[in-house]
Amino acid sequence: MEVRLLNESHGQRTIVVVFDDGEEVVGGLTDVATRHELSGAYFSAIGAFSAATLGFFDVHQKDYVRIPITQQVEVVSLAGNIALNKGKPKLHAHAVVAKRDGAAMGGHLLEAHVRPTLEVVLVESPRPLKRRTDEATGLALIDLSR
Repeated sequence: MEVRLLNESHGQRTIVVVFDDGEEVVGGLTDVATRHELSGAYFSAIGAFSAATLGFFDVHQKDYVRIPITQQVEVVSLAGNIALNKGKPKLHAHAVVAKRDGAAMGGHLLEAHVRPTLEVVLVESPRPLKRRTDEATGLALIDLSR
């Protein structure tokens, strides 16, 4: 994985992350956020995965229904944010991927392995973002009450 600071201005940084073949995305982006002390950011990415697990949140079960993808797919869109949860960066991302025939699948990104690359542009929030656990769903949601 290669990480490069592109710009820093008025307390806001733009960071590019290029993943290599085989690297895991969720853990990798969380590590970048930790190393660069990101307390809030949003990102977008394109590239490809060798395999991934997406999720669909079942509100009745208060858990994700796992959607395994066991083939090479193009990342048509990967978008998300990073906010602090209990003092540590927590990633929230959704992906749309396309199979060889163009059929698309999408959902919450639970896990993904890169093949051959994934290009991510992270933009830091000028102010920290924090999460709190929502009692109704059990999800860690961005808290705007402060």
